[in-house]
Amino acid sequence: MRTGREVRQSSNARQSREVRQSSNARQSSNTRQSREMRRSREIRYKESRSRRKKEMRRKALLGAAGFLVLVYIGTGVYFRFHFYEGTIVYGADCSNLNAGEAKQMVAEKLGDYRLEISGRDVETAAITAQQIGLSYKDDGGIDRMLKKQHAFLWPVMMLLEKNDSSAVSFTYDTAQAEAAFAKLPCMDAALVRSPADAYLEAADSGYVVRPEEQGNLLDEEKAFAAVCAALDAGADTISLEEADCYQEPSVYRDDESLNREAEARNQFTGAHITLDFGDRQEIVGTKKIGEWLVPEADGSYTLDEQMVTDYVTGLAYTYDTFGLGREFMTSLGYTVSLYGGDYGWLMDQEATAAALLDAIKEKYVGTMEPVYLYSAMSRNIDDIGDTYVEVCISQQRMWCYENGCLMVDTPVVTGNPNTGHATPAGGVWAIDSKMRNYTLRGENYAAPVDYWMAFNEDVGIHDLSSRTDFGGDIYLYGGSHGCVNTPYDQVQLIYSIVSVGTPVVVYE
Repeated sequence: MRTGREVRQSSNARQSREVRQSSNARQSSNTRQSREMRRSREIRYKESRSRRKKEMRRKALLGAAGFLVLVYIGTGVYFRFHFYEGTIVYGADCSNLNAGEAKQMVAEKLGDYRLEISGRDVETAAITAQQIGLSYKDDGGIDRMLKKQHAFLWPVMMLLEKNDSSAVSFTYDTAQAEAAFAKLPCMDAALVRSPADAYLEAADSGYVVRPEEQGNLLDEEKAFAAVCAALDAGADTISLEEADCYQEPSVYRDDESLNREAEARNQFTGAHITLDFGDRQEIVGTKKIGEWLVPEADGSYTLDEQMVTDYVTGLAYTYDTFGLGREFMTSLGYTVSLYGGDYGWLMDQEATAAALLDAIKEKYVGTMEPVYLYSAMSRNIDDIGDTYVEVCISQQRMWCYENGCLMVDTPVVTGNPNTGHATPAGGVWAIDSKMRNYTLRGENYAAPVDYWMAFNEDVGIHDLSSRTDFGGDIYLYGGSHGCVNTPYDQVQLIYSIVSVGTPVVVYE
């Protein structure tokens, strides 16, 4: 049981705690109030500061806007009297120039004006203001251009291209311009090449498409119109190529019909045949075969065999010499004209045409000889060659050459013309046969000989044991029946040289 003292102490302690608590409560309340006051002041300060900043920004924006408006208006006013940056009037840069300055600039530009004209495969040349009498004419066009340039739309207009030649009035003499144009290198006939179409060409390997050639031939009317357009526009340069002023081929290498034709023709090409005529040749290749191709309705080709036959006939006409005339240089040093005889080349035209057709179809490449009915010793133009016998009736003399060397030069006795047995002359004959120990037989005679060389049926060269004298005019009274009587040793040598086919030339 507590005492009164303890009760009092307890009461005092409680009161003391209550006082402390009350004091603490008051202090805490004061602290809260102080914090709230400080926070309120801070808020009011921040709000005031924010309002000041906003006001400053507003004033700044208003100031900037005002400045921009002034700049915009000022710039617009400036461009009411000056051209925009990049304004080109008839090739003259009129940037920031007023109308008067622009006129002066354009006038100077026109005075110095030259139009550079480039062409295909020729040097670039120019037409100048002086050549065409070009001059500026002030008709107010530049003033109107300046008024129409929308000064207060300058922000947009500055971004647009400003190139105008319509504002400039000028004059030039068209006749003078045409005369100057005619003197340009592109109009020089010595330098001009006409265009050429692609075409088929017969090559050794067959038909090929040769490409077109552009050439540099102008469409003069179109080209001059393009030059005038460039002059009117105040252009500094013009490319006649880019202006499409040139005449062009009408057929190009990729032409379908041309390539189709080449393919069709090449079904028959590929042969390359050399027809040998000694010192002359005829070539049957793509080009010649192409002349014999006949087009069909479906675009294909066939080989016309009659044309081939006709070609062979033409060859025979050109190269056959059998029995035909020829010039001959005699051992006496003069030339005689010979006609007739049975010596020379004679083509078998039918067999030759058939052989040629077969060669074409087989696409043969090489040399072939025509088929002959008669042949001579040489296939050259001089088909007599270097080995032959020569007889001169008037001189009663005979020569024999072997490979160009004179082996025999002997007097002879020929047929008696006074008895109708003259030796045939004026032509070339071939030795038909060679015989030893042959008996010559005729009307009322038989004469054995050791060497017999016939050249014109029963006329030939032979020895005659009963004859001891030769040459002179013996033949006129004691001549043969047409043969050439020859001294024994000489006929023996001739017999060893000649062969069947060797030519015998006989002339008066």
